[in-house]
This record gives sequence, structure tokens and C-alpha cells, in this order.
Amino acid sequence: MLALAVASFGALATETIYVGGFGGSTEQFFKEKIIPPFEAKTGAKVVYVPGNSTDTLAKLQAQRGRQEISVALIDDGPMYQAVGQGLCAKVEDGGPIKDLYPTARMVGDRSVGIGFIASGLAYNKEVFAKNGWKAPTSWQDLTDAKYRQKVVIPPITNGYGLLTLVMMSRLNGGGEDKMDPGFDVMRKKVAPNVLAWEPSPGKMAQMLQTGEAALVVWGNGRVQAVVDQGASVEFVYPKEGAVMIMTAGCVVEGAPQAKLGQQFLQHIVSAESQAVLAGAQSWGPVNKTTKLAPDVVRKVVYGPERVGALISPNYEVINAKRAEWTTRWNRTVER
Repeated sequence: MLALAVASFGALATETIYVGGFGGSTEQFFKEKIIPPFEAKTGAKVVYVPGNSTDTLAKLQAQRGRQEISVALIDDGPMYQAVGQGLCAKVEDGGPIKDLYPTARMVGDRSVGIGFIASGLAYNKEVFAKNGWKAPTSWQDLTDAKYRQKVVIPPITNGYGLLTLVMMSRLNGGGEDKMDPGFDVMRKKVAPNVLAWEPSPGKMAQMLQTGEAALVVWGNGRVQAVVDQGASVEFVYPKEGAVMIMTAGCVVEGAPQAKLGQQFLQHIVSAESQAVLAGAQSWGPVNKTTKLAPDVVRKVVYGPERVGALISPNYEVINAKRAEWTTRWNRTVER
């Protein structure tokens, strides 16, 4: 009986949970700073499965009914798709979850934001100074002919390109449910200024750093990483508002380790983990009780005023129309 009890305890102590999340520096950071404290606290083993958001979503779709991943960490757009397809379990309330900003409590309570990112503009200050240009202030600056062949924007298959289209529509008489104005402006005024529709974050960073790209649409965290490398670049919150992108998390419906999954989600949104993520990943804290050092506050979306100023896209409409818009974009904008 004693041997059986010891064996059972050992099995419990080494329960394994699989977490599907972002690759690159985020994967490395989770392995070094976020996962070890959770493993020490619970005795569980966390296996991190890297991939971009669409990759992770595809895994959840393919494994429906026999899930291997217990927690999925993906961008908010694909997360709304996952929730809509019944791939996410209800988030257990209480604990740090109760301290989240309302905008981080995603529709249906089957997923939560784990970090705020502002999608806006960034520019190379040296290129702007050399040309005598004032710093950009508006999404409409993307249409200014003086930036011809000096603008870089990710394609529509990337969240930043998609949100550029949405903002061009919103600012020219349309919106998510009326996209003709956005496509017209993108095709006639923005596209002629675009040097490249660049999907690679590494290439994007290089083009911004060297000045090949004078003006880009990107996230504040991505821009901060370039600044941290010593580049003369700066992120701009457009006067009309930066668009909210959230990294989001959910416990997978039918997950093999659902209880551990809920605990891991709580761990990520705790004030302690949120402070660490803000300092290293430049993700704005979703937990209202998170305290940050002044030098970190300057780099991230932080506090109720800045969080409240972010523009929230209507992903219910976006996800229903995304395939249609992608086809139209490839035919008329990115040619």
C-alpha cells in the first residue's frame, strides 16, 4: 500500500500540461520566467508548444474531441474564432481573474486577455529629421504622398495590416460593416506609398532600423524591441486612437488537464506575472492591480486612462468577413 501511495504521489507531482503559445522571444521568456514559478508551486511539468496564432488555432481544430493542448495563448482575433467554434472552456472566476480590466474579460467568459498591445504608427526619427518632416500624428498620414515608397505595412493576413484597413474605413465614412471606403483609400492613397507589405517581424524591424522604412504600422511592443536595440525610432499613438490588440488565453474545451489549465491561466494574469511580462515583453498589464516601475510604464499600455483610450475592433464582423476581405485585398490593394 505504501509503495502504491508513493507511486500515486509521484504521478500527481509530475502531471504534465501542454501550453500552445507564441514562438521566438515569447517562448524563451515563458520558459525562463513564467513557467518555472508555476511548476515550483504546483509540482506539474509544463511543456510549451510554440507556433503563431493561426498554427495553434489549427491544432485545436484538428484535435477537437482528443485535445492535447490544455491552454492556448493566441491573438484576440483568432481567439474569438476559437471561442465561436466551441474550442474554449468557461474561465473559472475568482483569484486574479477578478482584477482584470473589463476589456480583458472577453465576450462569453471563455477567454481572457493576457496582455494589451497598441497598434499604431512608428517612424525613423533620423529619416524624418533629414527630410524636415514633422512627427506623424494620425492614421491619415499613411495617405500623404510625401511618404511615397517609404511606408511599410504588414499584409492583411497579419493583424496590423487588417487593422490598418479597418481604420482607413472608420476614418473615411465606413467601418467594419461598411468596408468599401477603406478599400478605396488603401488602393488609391495608401498603396502607392507602400514600399513593402512585410509579414516578417524580423525584416520589419530591420527596415525600420535602417530607415528603408520611414513610417510603419506596428505594435508598441515590437517597436520598443527595436528602440531597445539602440535604433532612433519612436512609437506614436495616433490622435484618432491606437487599436487594441490583446494577446489572449483560454483553457481548451476537453483539455486533458483542465484544472491545471485554469490554474495556469490564473498564474499568467496574476499581478506578479503581469509585471514581469510588461518589463520583458512590453505587454500592457490586463490586471488592474499590477505595479510597474516608471521606466516600464513609459513603454507599455498601462493604467485605466490609456487602456480606455484604445479602439476595440468588432471581431464578430471581422472574422465573418476576413476571407472575403483577404481575397479583395490581394486583388485590388496588394498587387
